Amino acid sequence: MKKATLVFLSQDRAFARHVHRFSEYDNIELSQAQKIAEVLIDRRVALIFVDGADEQWPSLILAVKNNAATRRIPICFTAADRAQRAAAIARGADLALGWDELDSSFDQIISDMARISDRETLRQLACECSQPLPALAAEGARAFNRGEFYRQHDLFEAQWVETLGPVRDLYRAILQVGVAYYQIERGNYRGALKMLQRSVQWLYPLPDNCQGIDVEKLRRDSYAVRAELQRLGPERLNEFDRGLLKTLGWNPAQSADR
Repeated sequence: MKKATLVFLSQDRAFARHVHRFSEYDNIELSQAQKIAEVLIDRRVALIFVDGADEQWPSLILAVKNNAATRRIPICFTAADRAQRAAAIARGADLALGWDELDSSFDQIISDMARISDRETLRQLACECSQPLPALAAEGARAFNRGEFYRQHDLFEAQWVETLGPVRDLYRAILQVGVAYYQIERGNYRGALKMLQRSVQWLYPLPDNCQGIDVEKLRRDSYAVRAELQRLGPERLNEFDRGLLKTLGWNPAQSADR
């Protein structure tokens, strides 16, 4: 099996000090966004790093995320400007960091976001996602949709502990998004942003629908919340529109406690 690939899109080799550090991946540096489509088709791309100094970054992110064949490839966007990072999240980047943040957490980003599931794990996940939402998780979904974000955490965490298969990542993703919403309500900007960033690693590998949960909607909604948080910053959190805290897209008919 060919190695997975890390793609670095930058001006003036901005990521140079990080390239070629991980022998289990192939590493490609690109200076033109036009080349990205060819790379994504020909390689098993595990993670894309994008330099905000590249003027083509908006079209690159949209091209990747609007294509059904590539939209689950995670993108880590790096720029010094906070507003630019928020704009990148709004366009579909999975993570947006300043350069100091990237340098201090690069190894962890690789560990969290560039994992490649083997075929057996993917087969098992697909099988589990076709099953009903278990009782504890179903009650957690109801609590989430009532805005009881603290309680949903306890319920989804209990379900996560009871579950051994890869579908447990669904429960972890939902509970972390819910905790982020809870932190927003409490006025905790850093806590909310941290939880939304953590949830990405569990959300992006999941199928668009899993056990009746509309995962694609959850991705879209939570990314919109994160983009707005980063746009406002901690100083303007009181201006956050609570209408962005959407309910789960969920088909209750597909649950084990009907």
